[in-house]
Amino acid sequence: MFVAQAHSFTQQARLAVTLAWVAGYTNILTVITCGTVTSHVSGTASGLGQHAAEHAWPLAGLSLFLLLAFVLGSMASGFCTELGRRNGWDSIYVLPVAVEAVLLAVFAVGLEVYDSGARQTGLPLYGLTGVASIAMGLQNATVTRISSGVVRTTHVTGVLTDLGLETSQFILWLLDRKRDSPPLPPRALLRSLNAHPTGRRLALLASIVGTFALGAGLGTLAHLAIERWAMFPPVLFLIWIIYRDITTPIAEIETSDLMGGDSGLNLPAALAVFHMRNSKDRGRGVHRMPNLTAWADRLPQATRVVVLDLGEKTSFDGNSAMELRAVLSQFASRGKRLVIAGLGGAQFQQIRRSGAGEFLDPSNFCPDLELAIARSLALLDPPPRDPWANRF
Repeated sequence: MFVAQAHSFTQQARLAVTLAWVAGYTNILTVITCGTVTSHVSGTASGLGQHAAEHAWPLAGLSLFLLLAFVLGSMASGFCTELGRRNGWDSIYVLPVAVEAVLLAVFAVGLEVYDSGARQTGLPLYGLTGVASIAMGLQNATVTRISSGVVRTTHVTGVLTDLGLETSQFILWLLDRKRDSPPLPPRALLRSLNAHPTGRRLALLASIVGTFALGAGLGTLAHLAIERWAMFPPVLFLIWIIYRDITTPIAEIETSDLMGGDSGLNLPAALAVFHMRNSKDRGRGVHRMPNLTAWADRLPQATRVVVLDLGEKTSFDGNSAMELRAVLSQFASRGKRLVIAGLGGAQFQQIRRSGAGEFLDPSNFCPDLELAIARSLALLDPPPRDPWANRF
């Protein structure tokens, strides 16, 4: 879940459902125990203006503190993610989520240490709400980064706005479809709605709102049943999904031996060859596709053409296709070329269906490595143009 960006609808929906309830849960507990929200800051910013106008400086100071804490959490997410990217970690988003789990654990301990009277005044109030607000800012920034701005889990204002816009588009589509085609039977209509991008987007947005509300309900029940231990369930849940993420095998990208000086091929410096292989150190079973966009970021600037051999990749699913689409888009934006070896025709069509048609060149998909290298050399040194070609 935290290995690479969530490119597909399935990945984004899983991310939203997994983490939105944690935000709703944390937010309602800060409201119940400390008297203020922490997962979103629109009301906090409004309160800052109100309290400042009324010269209620202690309340204005708390509002300003919470705003800064939320921003600090977003900054921490950026620093943690960049640290992982620069060090070449496979799971670059695990660190910020782990920091969030630690912050929520501190908040959980604080609820156990301080009684209900002490939580709403003085240093305990600032400490508890500050830690929770930092955690929420960190989660929101991390999820936004993973989903490329599609999923937000700590507030529902923007989600409800998008839900209203998407619903209007969906209703118009239904009306146009009813006018232009005969009515479909219920089962066929359901399949049609599921395939339509707006219908899938509506399902994602509704899941965020519903899961956030579910988390708030669970947090309220937990506070009534186990007040001092109420925050431990989301902490344990985050620890569990982090454990699952770091123990799931991930395929590795290795530099080919053909790049060495003893290979005999004498490949030019602008050409790089890599193999994707299942990791021997991270267990057996199906290996997930690594973060290809992070790998592409680490390529030397002088590299113009890259051969990626996927012949030893034992599984290839929709998420793998979306990951390849993302790196193809990145290569296209930087003027580089990617030649893929080891994929068959069915996998090529799967990548095309993922939305990568605008970046695909069928000539850059080769069944074997030798042909891929020959294609790459042709891309580096294209044949000269015939000076007489345009004279007739």
